[in-house]
Amino acid sequence: MNSLVWFRNDLRVEDNTALFEACNQPGKVIAVYCFDPRHFAKTKYGFLKTEKYRAKFLIEAITDLRNRLADNNISLILCFDIPERVLPDIIRDNDVKQVFCQLEWTSEELAVSDALKANLTRIVWHESYDQFLFHPADVPFADFSTIPEIFTEFRKICEKRVRVRKTLSSQPKSIDNLLSETSKIPTLSELGFKDFFQHEHTAFPFTGGESSAERRVNDYFFNTQNLSIYKQTRNGLLGSEYSSKLSPWLAHGCISARTIYREVTRYETEVVKNEGTYWLIFELIWRDYFKYISLKHGERIFKLDGIRGRHYQWNFNQESFIQWIDGNTSQSFVNANMIELKHTGFMSNRGRQNVASFWAKELSQDWRIGAAYFEAMLIDYDVHSNYGNWLYSAGVGNDPRDRKFNIQGQA
Repeated sequence: MNSLVWFRNDLRVEDNTALFEACNQPGKVIAVYCFDPRHFAKTKYGFLKTEKYRAKFLIEAITDLRNRLADNNISLILCFDIPERVLPDIIRDNDVKQVFCQLEWTSEELAVSDALKANLTRIVWHESYDQFLFHPADVPFADFSTIPEIFTEFRKICEKRVRVRKTLSSQPKSIDNLLSETSKIPTLSELGFKDFFQHEHTAFPFTGGESSAERRVNDYFFNTQNLSIYKQTRNGLLGSEYSSKLSPWLAHGCISARTIYREVTRYETEVVKNEGTYWLIFELIWRDYFKYISLKHGERIFKLDGIRGRHYQWNFNQESFIQWIDGNTSQSFVNANMIELKHTGFMSNRGRQNVASFWAKELSQDWRIGAAYFEAMLIDYDVHSNYGNWLYSAGVGNDPRDRKFNIQGQA
């Protein structure tokens, strides 16, 4: 009984539940990743859904994933097509009886999964929550509707009562699963972009892939021991070392939150346990929280009035938007951060909070357009964190104080 692992935002071999479970089944295992053309098309706002920075990182991540899967005797089939069209043929041609994948719940991803299940009624589906630090089965809430609306309450309960699960170690299949023909990884030009070199001043001078993520953890934690001063430096703006920079790998699933947690706790045992080590875990909990908020509120995280149903007078002015994305506003601090985003695909957390506050609170512009622009540009775009943070900044999310940044003071 052959199995298929459908990769989406879980581009890793280590601590991958779908891959681990598939490899423990009898029969052969193959893997598939689809470069979905819809992800590279224009949005209703006139810019691309995925820009060149994340596209390049994705290609690098897939290249690394294919190599690591090959070391496990598993072939990665690559398609530049929508999954609903190509997966049924792959499943039929390879006599697949079971599909293993990471469980997704936001609307676009869910629509693809539902369409496939409707068309593949004889296939057994195994979907697993695999994006979390605190697994949904372990959090002490009756159901997702009872997730606290305040982060601090969620954090304190989970820190006290939830144990992070151990990571899963991949085991190569003993039988040869490798296919005779290998799929070609699309180039940037085939995805519609011109090739480019990273900007010399980028704060993220790293490549995509699980191997690169592992190197970064080892370097930031154990070689430089910058983890020890993470709390003091995390709000920096310039350079690669002011924060962990793990978010792009986390967003693509090149490394799991559990793996990072495991390495932090190892660091605490072997080097030091201090505010810096705690605060990196604290940020992983924030990331978890936004995922739980999207599980709780569903489509409301994409609505103008947000999860709080607050009604503001939102506008959209095209000239203001162009000035914002080009870094040509009245605020030089906003401008510097937006120029960095435009030329590197990255921006500090502090910068993101300020430019979002300026767009939503100072200009009273539709926050969803800002969120969509971040989706296009950011290497580390994650649907839950992106929309969760924009809801927060716009005053329609989980900020009980509805704060507005003093941008000149921040600068």
